Amino acid sequence: MSYLSVASADVYEKVIEKSRFLAYVAHTAGEEEARAFLQDVRARHPLATHVCYAFVADRLGNLMRFSDDGEPQGTAGMPILGVLRARKLFETAVAVVRYFGGIKLGAGGLTRAYSSSAAEALDRAAVCEYAVCTEVTVRVAYPEVNALTRFLEGRNVLSREFSEKAAFIIAVREEEADGFCAQCADVLLGRAEILRGRSYFSPFPLEK
Repeated sequence: MSYLSVASADVYEKVIEKSRFLAYVAHTAGEEEARAFLQDVRARHPLATHVCYAFVADRLGNLMRFSDDGEPQGTAGMPILGVLRARKLFETAVAVVRYFGGIKLGAGGLTRAYSSSAAEALDRAAVCEYAVCTEVTVRVAYPEVNALTRFLEGRNVLSREFSEKAAFIIAVREEEADGFCAQCADVLLGRAEILRGRSYFSPFPLEK
């Protein structure tokens, strides 16, 4: 089963009625990572008026948490969580830091401020599809390196090692691994050692 999440951390800032809002976004696999992310945001902003947040910390949407952190109930954490749920994002955390600027926004204004901060931060973030991938190691003699390099163009090459032979490790979608290995062997005319390794969830760019 695949799911959507952000691939890397990001931050977005804007000012609304003299209040400064900073929205932090991160991929957090599990509640422990989500809590560590929030602790880091708080450590960066010890003087902030509020640090409100929401996260979905698992791949199924069963582990959701949010906090208004002193803002009127329902005006911050839940709107942020609503953005995550509307975009069907999992293993994702958003923290919105507010420095009060002296002008009260009212319940409706706060809700819009927190939800728009979260949404605009996620607009900037690199959202990817996380799917199960299999690591495939391909070892070839040096005369075959150019052919292998051409074959691997546009693929997720994790590492390259050049010693007695050239060894490339590629992350391939699990359901495509058999076809990839067969095609690689065909392109290299059987002059390659192809080994399948571990499988795990990995981010893949969304097709445009």
